[in-house]
Amino acid sequence: MKKILLNLIVVLLNCYAMLGQTAIKQSTNSAVIPGAERMDVYLPYLKGKSVAVFANPTSMVKNTHLVDTLLKNGIKVVRLFGPEHGFRGDADAGEKVGNQVDAKTGIPIVSLFGAHNKPGKEDLEGVDILIFDIQDVGVRFYTFISSLQYFLEAAIENHKPLLILDRPNPNGFYVDGPVLDMKYKSFVGMQPIPIVYGMTIGEYALMLAGENRLSEKANAINAYNVTTEPTVDTPFHVTVIKCKNYDHNTKYVLPVNPSPNLKQMQSVYMYPSTCFFEGTVMSEGRGTDYPFLIFGHPSLPKNLFSFTPMPNAGAKKSKCFGQVCYGWNVSGSNETVLKKLNGKIQLKYLLDAYKLFPNKDSFFIPAKSGKVEDCFFTKLAGNTELMEQIKSGAPEEFIRESWKPALDAFKVIRKKYLLYKDFE
Repeated sequence: MKKILLNLIVVLLNCYAMLGQTAIKQSTNSAVIPGAERMDVYLPYLKGKSVAVFANPTSMVKNTHLVDTLLKNGIKVVRLFGPEHGFRGDADAGEKVGNQVDAKTGIPIVSLFGAHNKPGKEDLEGVDILIFDIQDVGVRFYTFISSLQYFLEAAIENHKPLLILDRPNPNGFYVDGPVLDMKYKSFVGMQPIPIVYGMTIGEYALMLAGENRLSEKANAINAYNVTTEPTVDTPFHVTVIKCKNYDHNTKYVLPVNPSPNLKQMQSVYMYPSTCFFEGTVMSEGRGTDYPFLIFGHPSLPKNLFSFTPMPNAGAKKSKCFGQVCYGWNVSGSNETVLKKLNGKIQLKYLLDAYKLFPNKDSFFIPAKSGKVEDCFFTKLAGNTELMEQIKSGAPEEFIRESWKPALDAFKVIRKKYLLYKDFE
């Protein structure tokens, strides 16, 4: 049996048959079974163990939260970890969430967002095995994959077995956008990947370990602990519990909103294109019913679509609150929005907004340091070139062509770690 690189062990248990898969699936979840629902596969790993779970409101087993489901099945859950927005998912984007006790279960929650974004040895004391189960949206600056990386590193560094319960990627049917330049690494972009990277969390974890993209300590442990035949009793391994009946052509409709400001599937689809506005003075629709589907600014032409963002449960603070903004409304049915995207990030909204903005010197939010490389837009784009291209009036075709060499190189790496049939 060929040795598995760098000690990341993938157990392809009960792999589904690939024969008879259609090229394009309908936008339905009827046949897709996320890893969390395959309890017959992973419960044997947990029996008699003290378990810690990294989860949020998307961590559902059908209609019941994973933690509640584990407890009902007699699993001893001793610690919970929560990402951005918190374990129960009611915090604003970027809001600091402290450690607390879960009111429903009485289990202590360790917040892994902010200054403490990686479990320490003390956080893992008394824990036998870790679980990661969070619904990602397949976008580089969506911070759950950054949390995944830190959690994976902590598991390896502390020799704790880790179960990754894989879930479908709702944007997993294409790859596009600029690849991050590691000079601009941040929590909204930790790896040299494009904005839309076309991998599930399980596949992404494989790539992190397989390409030595973890911490120096984790990479060193990986390199010297190669195991070829993992079992339930293997003392140190990472196991991905695959989805069934999913591939990278599947248009998976999320059963639970992945975060407070992604309220519709259309927002999930448009997020890679319109999240750029977070780095500008434009409203990206926070404080409305359609974040990332409507966007604009008070100074844009008044013949455009108008809206007034106001504080709400998912956006207590944001730009342009109480001001009439003028801009765009790109909402519609899932099919309409997917047709607009046509399998790629849409730059035209950003380019058009800049062209129409009267005071172009104030379009991008400046960094406190005054340096372009520290701007939030730079962190989102993963480079300084995109901002300069927009300012210079570069056509969209030129911008896309500048992405191509790094995109092509990423696609070669990505292919090595796919667990599911690809879209191309």
